[in-house]
Amino acid sequence: MVHFVGAGPGAPDLITLRGAALLERADQVIYAGSLVNPALLSRCRADCVLRNSAEMTLEQVLAAIESAEAAGKTTVRLHTGDPSLYGAVREQMDRLDALGIAWDVTPGVSSFSAAAAALGAEYTLPGVSQTLILSRMAGRTPVPEGESIEALARHGASMALFLSAGMLDALQSELLKGAYTEDTPAAIVYKASWPQERTLRCTLGTLAETAKAAQITKTALILLGDFLSADFERSRLYAPDFTTGYRRGTEA
Repeated sequence: MVHFVGAGPGAPDLITLRGAALLERADQVIYAGSLVNPALLSRCRADCVLRNSAEMTLEQVLAAIESAEAAGKTTVRLHTGDPSLYGAVREQMDRLDALGIAWDVTPGVSSFSAAAAALGAEYTLPGVSQTLILSRMAGRTPVPEGESIEALARHGASMALFLSAGMLDALQSELLKGAYTEDTPAAIVYKASWPQERTLRCTLGTLAETAKAAQITKTALILLGDFLSADFERSRLYAPDFTTGYRRGTEA
């Protein structure tokens, strides 16, 4: 059996209880060594086989899984954050299906959630934004046509951008082609929830220079949108005059 497990954003206590239990029982753990906090591996048994997937190809990962399966062993495939976001898991699942190897998925806390927590921010503020766009800048790996930063920026929604910290000059330029302005609030969150966590608030117009001054070029999320400012409407759900299925409001 193969368990795909979301390791969470970095802090070892932000893995789910189910994920932690699977790590503790695993015979083999194949982990994303470039991003997963190694402190999580302390949960593994002393005889657990540990493999760093940053040094492996997909074929090598599958070979290690097949070998463990043949010996009746359990594998945990430990991914950073939540496996469903930039986890390259679908290609693994499809190959495991073809090999007749059973698998399941344990979700994890994504770094976009940890970044908002670090800033004390809410992506979906009443009267400001009710939409969050998760995306990334095209680089060595392209993005589908229609999902360019320029196209997504036309919505003016809250944004959390992955895998883009090393391309901020280009990212800034593309974002400014949409509904945002130089004064749109922005933030850089480096290694959210790790001991090395840093949060830098700025504007879209100063995004690239802020990162350069802090020497941040990777392992950071870029947040953008008016949700980072102070102005928003009060939630209707908790307003005294608003009736819900659980409470009668004064408007009634």
